Amino acid sequence: MTLAIKHFNAKFKKELNPKVGLIALSTDQTIEGDFNNICKNLPLDIFINRIHNQNPLTRENLLKMQNDLESVTNKILPNEKVNTIAYGCTSGTIAIGESNVKAKILSAKPGCYVTTPTSSAIKAFQQMNIKKIALFTPYPEAVNKTILEYFISKNIQVTSFASLNLNHDSEFANVDPNYILEISTKLEMKNADALFISCTALPVLDIIDELENKIQKPVLSSNQTLIWDTIRSIGYKSSIKGYGKLFKN
Repeated sequence: MTLAIKHFNAKFKKELNPKVGLIALSTDQTIEGDFNNICKNLPLDIFINRIHNQNPLTRENLLKMQNDLESVTNKILPNEKVNTIAYGCTSGTIAIGESNVKAKILSAKPGCYVTTPTSSAIKAFQQMNIKKIALFTPYPEAVNKTILEYFISKNIQVTSFASLNLNHDSEFANVDPNYILEISTKLEMKNADALFISCTALPVLDIIDELENKIQKPVLSSNQTLIWDTIRSIGYKSSIKGYGKLFKN
């Protein structure tokens, strides 16, 4: 028996959501969930690819990612237009260099908007008129030095600096958020305009509101600023509650 197949002309959507590509580290257990928590009901579609990251956290290991950035980006919807690419590594961006990260991504996805935790943080500081920060990281000493030098180069004054001195992404992701909340309230904040918490793997997004209430100053983090810049880049301008004062801008 031969069954005749009936053909219909496809009817396509009149409007498509903006497409966002997220490059997450292979070792990062936090950033994907943070993006989903904020963006799950927004008019955009997120497509994630992971880039190999080697522990322990050293500048030498971070630099190795630059060789894979173009190919990893290219595998996010190959041959499709992507509106924005977010590269999810603060210390990696500083090690490789913002301009190098952007160039590698644009070579694979010409014309897209590129954002990183550092470029988005500086944009957020400018938006909120933040010139002096208290800085908190989970990083080891050598990486902390590069973070400090980066902010100084951007004319951001670091008034105080605290670190957990850890070496692996898995350790970062498993830090108790309540502990971060507890110790962050003990940081020297008197001379700072805001607190910046660095690292996309550190689970701080859900405590930002509470932390702001406790210290009575804005709190910004790597994932928070990265997500904020990402959604603003595709034209979503509405405020979002629950993740800090930044999302009111």
